[in-house]
Amino acid sequence: MNGLSWPGIARLGLVQASIGAIVMLATSLLNRVMVVEYALPATLPAGLVAWHYAVQMTRPHWGHGSDKGARRSPWIAAGMACLALGAMLATDATLMMSSRPIAGPVLAVIAFSLIGAGVGAAGTSLLALLASEVAPARRPAAAAMTWIMMIAGIAGTAGIAGRLIEPFSPERLIQVVAGVVLAAVAVALLAIRGVERARPVAVHGEVGQSFKAALAEIWADPHARRFTVFVFLSMLAYSAQDLILEPFAGLRFGLTPGQSTSLSGIQHGGILAGMLLAGIGGNAFSRAAGWMRGWTVAGCIGSAVALAGLAMAARIGGDWPLTANVAALGFANGVFAVAAIGSMMSLAGAEGPGREGVRMGVWGAAQAVAFGSGGFLGAAGVDTLRALTGDAPQAFAMVFAAEAGLFVAAAALAMRIGMVARGEPREMVGAGI
Repeated sequence: MNGLSWPGIARLGLVQASIGAIVMLATSLLNRVMVVEYALPATLPAGLVAWHYAVQMTRPHWGHGSDKGARRSPWIAAGMACLALGAMLATDATLMMSSRPIAGPVLAVIAFSLIGAGVGAAGTSLLALLASEVAPARRPAAAAMTWIMMIAGIAGTAGIAGRLIEPFSPERLIQVVAGVVLAAVAVALLAIRGVERARPVAVHGEVGQSFKAALAEIWADPHARRFTVFVFLSMLAYSAQDLILEPFAGLRFGLTPGQSTSLSGIQHGGILAGMLLAGIGGNAFSRAAGWMRGWTVAGCIGSAVALAGLAMAARIGGDWPLTANVAALGFANGVFAVAAIGSMMSLAGAEGPGREGVRMGVWGAAQAVAFGSGGFLGAAGVDTLRALTGDAPQAFAMVFAAEAGLFVAAAALAMRIGMVARGEPREMVGAGI
């Protein structure tokens, strides 16, 4: 079989895990330190995290740059270096916050800009490399493997860093962050060494095509355009419940903080199970026409049904099987996520070599905007509806129902998108349009 071997795919999964490990430091560990140890307003780290997502709007530029070169590996390496520098500067900025109230936040904005740019450059180039080098039959399993490894990198780093940082001190924080950053960069650089074959620049990208022309070409393709909207809608629905699920469990079902955290763990366990099923099942049925569309639609509809169940839970309360409902939501989210990434890989290469990067960049930017706004809009929606109605269960029910509607809309779009691999008959691309 042509394309990357399973060990090669696993090596690129290590890069994804390394990216996740460093991002976790900025979005989770430093977030907690700012709010708890330094008693800063929670809106400060939240704003910085939102800013790092906003910076990822540059993903199409990074992808276009990697399309024009003979290799994507240097772009991944440069992105990891940028991400590492951003994480270290973000740590310095955190420690400066209390003593230098102007310089600290300014440095933090610079640091999170570098983090967003690093994620954009490394992540987009990595996905483009997977899209161009992984054989069609292996794409669903490759998507599942890389995402699971990313989650493992985040979870593993969180556990290790959490233990090493106790007892907390500024010196220990710097040591822990530096250790994680150095380890992650070393793993990523070793993982990409020799994994990519060089291609002639004239083949691996159209040197004469400007970024504006490449972007216009993508937007002129109805499949790519619809897929961009699909990514935004589905990822908005996917992320909108992030900040409200645990408060909902506490307010409506009386769960303690420990119990609500366990519920979140059950949800993530469901996500992993869904990813495994979609990866293995997609690999088994990869030769069937429209298999990725089917898995994507099933994941979206399943997520919509689970969210509708949470809307019912908000109305019914204690007798509702909340744990099973949340596990089902996680499972459907996992199926959807892997199928969507597999679809990205196929559509990215559908127009031939040299365009994977800019396409992945456009969809990555849509995902980043959705992730950056989803959690905020979900929480703001609950707060606004509570203020208007004076009824917390009703507010949660309406927000969960709105998220379910977004997934239904995403499923309808997915049914109209041709999700095929490069080299398959063009007639299949038009299926369902």
